[in-house]
Amino acid sequence: MPVDAVAGISVTDDGRLLGVMMVCGHRIDGATLYMDGVDADEAATVGSWTADRPLHTGLATWPLEPPAVGWTATTALAPLTARTTYALYGWTEDDSWSSANVTFTLSDRDRLTPGSVLYQSVSDDGEESTATVPLTAFERDACRHD
Repeated sequence: MPVDAVAGISVTDDGRLLGVMMVCGHRIDGATLYMDGVDADEAATVGSWTADRPLHTGLATWPLEPPAVGWTATTALAPLTARTTYALYGWTEDDSWSSANVTFTLSDRDRLTPGSVLYQSVSDDGEESTATVPLTAFERDACRHD
């Protein structure tokens, strides 16, 4: 499915994991957190959330636990464990659009500060790298390479 959004993570002032989604032009209906690199046949979903109303062009953030007003946890967030890589991505119910995902570990999360976003940045030549930037820079730059 085509990618038209960029997922990221941040943390709240009290250290809770925050989902971040920059929708570039269409819509995103929800987000799923899963264990990256796990066999697809295994139950790899760690949490899943559906927005009460589709996310349209622009920035959305929401705490993953407990889910924020305007979000429903379709799979409650399971405890995250050390030495596991997680990935968060956005999706639409009809599979028409998705987001670029962000991969992270608990160590990555622990290094985040409120107002910063970890995401997979894409350079002008198509190279992906993990970047941690202020929320304002994420909002400004995340859609540039889609």
